[in-house]
Amino acid sequence: MGFTLFIATYITKFIDATGYITVFISMVLESMVFPVPSEAIMPFAGFLIAEGKFSFFGVILISTLGSIIGSLISYYIGYYGGKPFITKFGKYFLLDQEEFEATNRFFQKRGSITIFICRFIPVIRHLISLPAGMAKMNIWKFSILTVIGAGLWNSFLAYVGFRLRQNWQLVMEYSKTIDEIIVVILLVLIGLYVYRHLHKKAKKIVNQ
Repeated sequence: MGFTLFIATYITKFIDATGYITVFISMVLESMVFPVPSEAIMPFAGFLIAEGKFSFFGVILISTLGSIIGSLISYYIGYYGGKPFITKFGKYFLLDQEEFEATNRFFQKRGSITIFICRFIPVIRHLISLPAGMAKMNIWKFSILTVIGAGLWNSFLAYVGFRLRQNWQLVMEYSKTIDEIIVVILLVLIGLYVYRHLHKKAKKIVNQ
């Protein structure tokens, strides 16, 4: 069994066994600061739509509900806790301070529209609710932009999964090539992680 088939089979089985609750919890975590990518969940929920086990309406409703709840939790952490709370407790939420600072600068420069735009950008979408809360952004505007952005992104990923499952035989014909691409991507990501870790360590030594 190739890597692509292995991942698709077992993640889909897990979501099928646990139901919509896995989609909901994953999107809550994804919309907070936890590194749970929607790309690892929503396409496989789309698989189950194609198999008739989930409905498109149910998947989009539950995933978007999870996204707004997770986003509101982060928003209020930023609103009431501010930067001191994030600096002190961020590590317990697996929050990268440099990524947060970059996201905060992006929000300060672009304004409230970033709440919508960042739903389509990896990493930043996990963090963008914090600076929105810190800036005391209007809660209704924040919620509307979050629901629209997250709803569109979740719908897109679910539809991609739906179409892939419908054309699964064709996908499997290219599974070896897909496996090789995934391995290359994983190696690049590991390399970037190691580089960043060593770079941060070097900066700390220099600053001491």
